[in-house]
Amino acid sequence: MSLQLGDVEATALIPVAIKANETLRKNPRVRDDVAVEIIKAIGIDTKPFDKFMSHEGVIARTLMLDHMVKDFVAKNPSAVIVNMASGFDNRFSRVDNGSIFWFDLDLPDSIDLRKKVFPNREREVMISGNVLEDGWCTAVKEEISKNGSKVLFLAEGLFMYLTLEEIKKLLSVLKANFTSGILIAEQNNPLMVKNQKYHDTVKNTNAVFKSGTWSGQEIADLCDGFRLVEEHSFNEEMKKHTFGGWLFAKLLPKMNDRWAVFEW
Repeated sequence: MSLQLGDVEATALIPVAIKANETLRKNPRVRDDVAVEIIKAIGIDTKPFDKFMSHEGVIARTLMLDHMVKDFVAKNPSAVIVNMASGFDNRFSRVDNGSIFWFDLDLPDSIDLRKKVFPNREREVMISGNVLEDGWCTAVKEEISKNGSKVLFLAEGLFMYLTLEEIKKLLSVLKANFTSGILIAEQNNPLMVKNQKYHDTVKNTNAVFKSGTWSGQEIADLCDGFRLVEEHSFNEEMKKHTFGGWLFAKLLPKMNDRWAVFEW
């Protein structure tokens, strides 16, 4: 399989490599057989994309987000979920309850490649589009209107590659097109932006962190009507699994990414 991904889109290889290698472990914490197939098909060396801290961080964020999405689905069994900047993410297969409707949204080159490795699945639709423009919103609104479903937006591994002005634009697109909704977005912090050349895996790509915040409230303040509901560091999960993860959480409690939940 030939890969033709842009700089930011190429970072999708990091979670794929990590989930593939985790799946092949004796007692995997996350299982993703599609990730294994992707890595086998493209034949890349996963070492540059799978270092200890990134591995534990990706596993922690995956477990946490899976739990949050499952909780939302349990309360809203006919929900519409939009996975923004989906890359090769396979979360639908882990959280599907048989009635949710799922959209995987990403830039054209990412979606073209995604279509080569993911089969067409009922209630899961791929959309090619830019999250900062509203062209993709029509299909989502049409699905919501069928039964008045609640809508959940996921932004995993996205905000750090956007400027605060671009994040403001994204929030404005959501608010202008959807009367209400929930957004779960991964956050990093300004020190990670400043020291990104030391990041154990992103440094092996050409991607650049463009923004970071100390609190999700900084994001909520970008657009009237958005409210920060809760925020949780990946350390909360990461410290449960390894001594290295526990030590990192102890010594650098604010240096890990966080999940922030917003509503409007």
